[in-house]
Amino acid sequence: MARSPDGESVITRAVRILDAFDPESRALSLSEVSRRARLPLATTARLVKEMARHGLLDRDERRRVLIGTRMWELAERASPVKDLREAALRYMGDLHAVVGQSTQLGVLEGDEVLFVERLTAPGSVVNVTRIAGRLPLHASSAGLVLLAHAPEGLREHVLRGALTGYTPSTLTEEHALRAEMAEVRRRGFAFCPGHIHTDATGIAVPVRQEGRVVAAMGLVVPNDDAAWALSRPLMLAGLALSRDLGGT
Repeated sequence: MARSPDGESVITRAVRILDAFDPESRALSLSEVSRRARLPLATTARLVKEMARHGLLDRDERRRVLIGTRMWELAERASPVKDLREAALRYMGDLHAVVGQSTQLGVLEGDEVLFVERLTAPGSVVNVTRIAGRLPLHASSAGLVLLAHAPEGLREHVLRGALTGYTPSTLTEEHALRAEMAEVRRRGFAFCPGHIHTDATGIAVPVRQEGRVVAAMGLVVPNDDAAWALSRPLMLAGLALSRDLGGT
């Protein structure tokens, strides 16, 4: 496999180009891709051209670079969470219809929660999550569920790392986070009023498959006195989804 003078493979450089995109930056100029990928402009131009030829990237009418349809097709065809998303959507849709606020599904990806599905509607309370977006495990309700059930090594890694605060309510102290993880395991759900945004409360429950927590299903609702009661229908939906997946 061809390598650059510094020993980096073509695949590694292509992955760096793909990593330049995120949910808020879906179309980038060639120079922006070059800067974000930390590659020379000439190298970026050559690789973008080749990747576009294979449908992995595309160019719009302003010559900005986008993820190509072929890339989406391949990702959907082989997605390891495709079955999980399809099973969860029915329960998420029911919750969404009853509660009238955002529902979402997150999975553990490294030391972050990766959101793989999300339903929302006009008038829903503010929700910063996006499909294919990520948040730190300690900050969000879905993240706390996944962290509480994660291997001990990952929990310790997160606890000893930098715990970013989004609002004054975000858990950023080790002892408080340890206590909250124990509470999540005891009561069966995470309840995070104002942890990501002061106007919103995140609630999440574990989704189990073959005895393992494989995802967290959650709601984002207004940060008011009615939020706590919504944990009940969410827990029932989570248990039903886990049964469908063979988790209970």
